[in-house]
Amino acid sequence: MKHKFLFLIVGLNFLVFEHSHAQHQEIGEKATMYKGKQVVQSDTSSLLHAFKAGTTHGHFRYFFMATNNQPGLTDFYANAAGGGLKYETGRYKGFQFTVSGFYIFNMGSTDLSKLDSVTGQGNRYEVGLFDIEQPNNTRDMDRLEELNIKYHLKNAHFTLGKQLINTPFINLQDGRMRPTGVEGVWIDWQATASTRIEGGLIYGISPRGTVRWFGVGESIGVLPGGVNPDGSRSGYPGNVHSKHIYNIGIRSKLTSQADVELWNLYVTNVMHTSMLQATYRFKDSKWYASGQSIFQKTVGEGGNADPSKAYREKGATTFTFGGRLGYKTSELDLTLNFNRITANSRYLMPREWGRDPFFTFMPRERNEGHGDVTAFMVKVDYKPNQTPWRFILSAGLFDMPDVLNTQLNKYGMPSYSQINFDVRYQFSGWWKGLDAQFLMVAKQNRGNTHNNKRFEFNRVNMQLFNLVFNYHF
Repeated sequence: MKHKFLFLIVGLNFLVFEHSHAQHQEIGEKATMYKGKQVVQSDTSSLLHAFKAGTTHGHFRYFFMATNNQPGLTDFYANAAGGGLKYETGRYKGFQFTVSGFYIFNMGSTDLSKLDSVTGQGNRYEVGLFDIEQPNNTRDMDRLEELNIKYHLKNAHFTLGKQLINTPFINLQDGRMRPTGVEGVWIDWQATASTRIEGGLIYGISPRGTVRWFGVGESIGVLPGGVNPDGSRSGYPGNVHSKHIYNIGIRSKLTSQADVELWNLYVTNVMHTSMLQATYRFKDSKWYASGQSIFQKTVGEGGNADPSKAYREKGATTFTFGGRLGYKTSELDLTLNFNRITANSRYLMPREWGRDPFFTFMPRERNEGHGDVTAFMVKVDYKPNQTPWRFILSAGLFDMPDVLNTQLNKYGMPSYSQINFDVRYQFSGWWKGLDAQFLMVAKQNRGNTHNNKRFEFNRVNMQLFNLVFNYHF
C-alpha cells in the first residue's frame, strides 16, 4: 500500500506545473515559492484560532534537464520530481508561525557521479537538481525549508528562523528543484511610502542543490571551488572561518522618475561588499536607464590565515560597474546591458548563496570568480496582453581573461557567447494553477582554450535544455 501511495504522488508531478516567476524570480521580488490563498492579516482572538485560521499551500514540480556537449565528451540528462507543503498560521498578538518542507526523487538520469573520460571532470548542471553531496542518491531527498516565527508591526515585520529571502547577493537562484534558504533574523520595514529597508543577521545557509543546513563558513565551498590565484587547487572548502553575515538594503523612490537602492553585505573574517544601483525613467517616454556599481574588499584573513585555504586574498579589492538602457511597454521590455569587472582582482561571491546581480546575467552561466571581464547582453521580454504566453530571448558576448590567467580566472572559463530562448505558458480554467517553461541555452567558445578540453567541457560549445512543469495550490 505504501508503494502504491508513493507511486501515485510521484505520478502527479508529471502532470503539474508552477508559476513562471518561481523558476526565475527577479532579484528584489518577494520570495514567493508558494502561491494560493494568503493568510488572514488581522489578529485572531486566541492561539487556537490562529492555528485554525492558518493556510496550507502545496507545490509539485517536475524538471527535465539535459546537457549536450561536443562530440567525444560526455552528455548528461536528469528527470527530477518532487513536492512540498507550507503551513502558515493566522496572527496572534502580532505573531505568526510558518513551516514548510520539500521532497525530491530522481526519476531516471544518467550516472551523475561519472567522470568524463577525456577531461576527468564530472557533471555540472543536472546534479544540482538533487543533492550535490550525494550524486548517487536517487530517492528520499527531503529538506526542512522554512521554520520561523514572524512578528508584525504596523509597517514592518521581523522573522526569526529558517526562511527565504531574495536580495542581490543572497537570493533564491531557483533554477533547479529548490531555492537557497537562509537561517537568521530578518527585518522588512516600509519606512515611508517611498522607502523600504530590509536586512538582518544570517547564521545558516541551505544552498540550492543540497538537503542540509550549513554554518556560514561551512557553506562556502559546498560547490566546486576552482583554483587559487596561484593556480593551485582551491583549499577553502571546509576551511573558511566565518560565523555571521550582516546584510542590509535600502530601496527608495526619489521621484516619480528615479529610484535608487543601496546594499551592504558584511561576512565576518571574509569580505565586505557594497552595491549602489539607480534607475531613471525618461519623462513622457517608454525609455529608461540604469546604472550599477559594486565594490568589494577583503576582511580579516579572507576566511583563513593560511592563504592556500582562504576564500579571498588578504588586502584584495574588487570593483565592477554596469549600465542598462531599456524600452518598456505593457507587452515588451527591451534592454541593452553592459557590465565590467576591473582587473584589480576577482569578483567573488559564494555561488552557494545566489546568482550574479549584474545586468548582463543570463541563466545557466555566471561571471563570479573572475576579473577583467567585459560583458554585453541584449534581452527581449515579450508577453502579449490577454494571452498566457511569455517569450524571452537574450544574447550575450562575454570577454574573459585567458584561461591560464589563474590570478583572474578562478574556474577556467574562456571567452564565450551565449543565447537563451525561454518560453513560458500559464494555464487557466480547469488547469488553473498549472504553468510550464522551456529554456534552451547555447554557449559557444570565443577564447583560446590551449587545446585543452577541460576548458570546454560543460562550459562552451554545448547546449543545455530545460523543461519544467509545476503546480501550486
